Amino acid sequence: MVFVFARSITQRFHVHRRAALKKREIDYLPFQEIVVFSIGFLSSLPPPLPTDPMSSTQHVRINDILLGPWERRALQWLAARMPPWVTPDVLTSLGVLSAVLIAVSYWLTNLSPLFLWLASLGVVFHWFADSLDGTLARFRHIERPKYGYFVDHVTDALSEALIGIGVGLTPYVRFDYAMIALISYLLMSVLVFVKMHVTGVFQISFSKFGPTEVRVFIILCNTIIFFVGNPMVETPLGTSTIYDAIALLFAAVLFGLFIVMLLLEGSKLKKQERTPKSE
Repeated sequence: MVFVFARSITQRFHVHRRAALKKREIDYLPFQEIVVFSIGFLSSLPPPLPTDPMSSTQHVRINDILLGPWERRALQWLAARMPPWVTPDVLTSLGVLSAVLIAVSYWLTNLSPLFLWLASLGVVFHWFADSLDGTLARFRHIERPKYGYFVDHVTDALSEALIGIGVGLTPYVRFDYAMIALISYLLMSVLVFVKMHVTGVFQISFSKFGPTEVRVFIILCNTIIFFVGNPMVETPLGTSTIYDAIALLFAAVLFGLFIVMLLLEGSKLKKQERTPKSE
């Protein structure tokens, strides 16, 4: 196909050239004539094929979180002070290692609640790495939109799975409840990615609540568990710990938001792409 297109271009150029030579009755074209006929030749080429807008990694980012004003200033301050050896790839790797630290620390709480502090430290490391990698790339003007988008969100999913499993391995939350919460979180992640692919809007915050607020909530829960313990409460499902109830409430809120967004976005897209048969 490339050969055919190249041959077509060559034929068109010679047609223009022969026409010019015949008209001028000369054996050569001066520089000005070459420029004129080159412009005419290029203008006769077919327009380039349109690109699929959904294949682009450029998108509108919505991250209107409660802690956003302070977080953005902190990230810019940190990005300006990172040594050269700290690259976005290094930060991405640190994010995954931080998730491993969180999961292992939660598992070790079966031995001592002191490991809750190590888990909270891992959450801080994870925020630092996961939030700063993109900011650092933009600050240094070394963005790689496709590679960065792919690696960042794949490792995010891995980190979320590790943290969710780690929570389920603690003596404070039932494993099945932790998995329900993890599934709800991953469902929301999938919805966010699909919406970005279809509409070009990458929304990672809802009602001023985003990943940063989730991390703060996790640290708060770790601190309360260490000082207060894990009291039992009565629920419609029977006697459970307070953090079992929190895990189920977290899952219910995320799943409800998933259903609402699914219906709203689906209805909006259906109206935009209404076909004659569907009217």
